[in-house]
Amino acid sequence: MSFTSPVAEIRFLLDQVLGYDRLSETETFAEAGSDVTDAILGEVGRLCDGVLAPLNRNGDLTPARLENGVVRSSPGFKDGYKAIADGGWLGIAATPAYGGMGLPQTLNTAMNEMMSGACLALQLCPLLSQGQIEALEHHASDAIKDLYLPKLISGEWTGTMNLTEPQAGSDVGALRTKAVDNGDGSFAITGQKIFITWGDHDVADNVCHLVLARLPDGAPGTRGISLFMVPKLIPDAAGNPGERNSLRVVSLEHKLGIHGSPTCVMSFEGATGWMVGKPNGGMAAMFTMMNNARLGVGAQGIGVAEAAYQHALAYARDRKQGRTPLGDGAIIDHADVRRMLAVMKAEIFAARAIALDCGLAIDMGKATARDSWKARAALLTPIAKAHGTDIGCEVSSMGVQIHGGMGFIEETGAAQYFRDARITPIYEGTNGIQAMDLVGRKMMDGGEAACRLLQEIEDTAESARGALPALAEKVWGAAETMREATEWMVAQEPDDRNAGAVAYLRAFARVLGGYYHLKAALADPQGPRARLAHVFMDRILPEHESLLVQARAGAAQLYALSAEDLISA
Repeated sequence: MSFTSPVAEIRFLLDQVLGYDRLSETETFAEAGSDVTDAILGEVGRLCDGVLAPLNRNGDLTPARLENGVVRSSPGFKDGYKAIADGGWLGIAATPAYGGMGLPQTLNTAMNEMMSGACLALQLCPLLSQGQIEALEHHASDAIKDLYLPKLISGEWTGTMNLTEPQAGSDVGALRTKAVDNGDGSFAITGQKIFITWGDHDVADNVCHLVLARLPDGAPGTRGISLFMVPKLIPDAAGNPGERNSLRVVSLEHKLGIHGSPTCVMSFEGATGWMVGKPNGGMAAMFTMMNNARLGVGAQGIGVAEAAYQHALAYARDRKQGRTPLGDGAIIDHADVRRMLAVMKAEIFAARAIALDCGLAIDMGKATARDSWKARAALLTPIAKAHGTDIGCEVSSMGVQIHGGMGFIEETGAAQYFRDARITPIYEGTNGIQAMDLVGRKMMDGGEAACRLLQEIEDTAESARGALPALAEKVWGAAETMREATEWMVAQEPDDRNAGAVAYLRAFARVLGGYYHLKAALADPQGPRARLAHVFMDRILPEHESLLVQARAGAAQLYALSAEDLISA
């Protein structure tokens, strides 16, 4: 399946919309200037287009398989992973002290998007390692850092995240996995975990599991959970993979999509592990990994959307059917097909901008230590994750629609994007959880960070009235409506916030999308960016008004409808 990495699109956003050049003015990222950024994006693009994209179909048609307790990867995946590792791409944002590049999270986000568009099933493997690297950098002892970080950053070993259990689901505090002190600095870990992405494989020398478990005296709920490093192969005295640990793959899940990604049921049977962070501090350490992964998963949704769009665009330009008002009868000239393609492109642009702006805020927070940047990053993270993955599903669904009946036929490849994307709104906390996080934890400042961002949008729109009055007025009005909704939201009880959270998050994403499209149009007032901005303003941005009606509806009507009503009504 062909794929062309959207390097030029990403570069335009960084340079003309997001103000990426501010990073190279900081001491932390002084070396991440234009030349380095161009080189990184270009090299990643070539890897994705030439090496990873050709593997995408292999992973779908020939899934990972479990043979005699050993997971075998899809054809070509081992070579594809080696190319990623050999390029040093697992450590693009990791600390140079252990072999990383130390480059901005913004570039890491762009890389994750391109790799996901090329082959999502394979990209999931390095994504989990990236998150584990960051968690260890922040929370692990020096001994664990010295042993594991160089191997993870080089790609010799890979990382996983073990949270979910059959009885617990998203309620991590209900886990039953136990950790017992062995008396020698290690712990015996016993329990079962499910949905472990790339929990075992043959593409690297070792698999390093970060496992949540409870000590014997651990309090109930999340307050009593600790985090442990549990390797598949216990490192010997020289730091090389040694004795096999007491853990195994029980089975591989049979999934709707991402068939090339082995999703494992893992059994830990007194496996040897070492604590990461403090006793009963496991959730704080794991949240570092999860927040990294949330932005990465948002980028996954955008990457699949881009791939689905390219696939649909090529089909629409080639497929001839019926009479059209333009051209030679290709379906791209039918108004409704043109509408779908335009909406797909406008949606991808907006979702990509949100994700990259989130990465930029993370980097600026790190480089300047300013609370305002950190608050912006925290606010944008659930929006980037939820909206990026929702758009991945919606755009890939439109891609199937553009193919018509052929889209429902597996041989065309359109359905794979739809199937693969569908997991992303569930990963790393469902999108409902992301929305509740946005209106809950991220509004504990009384909505200050949200209103500060909305003020930035209004200021930009105000200054654009002279150049682009129609677009500027729509963005200004949407931001003002969003501010009023935010003030309402922070005044509500938790149940009423949660009942409107998903609609609120999507409305916020719509307003942000209008903002980024306006800035793009200002940079290209007579060109395609401005014309695409008009599509977004007229066909997508108006959704924010109806969404905010839903956001304000409250919880009472939902609970007035009983479980029995849902059956009989």
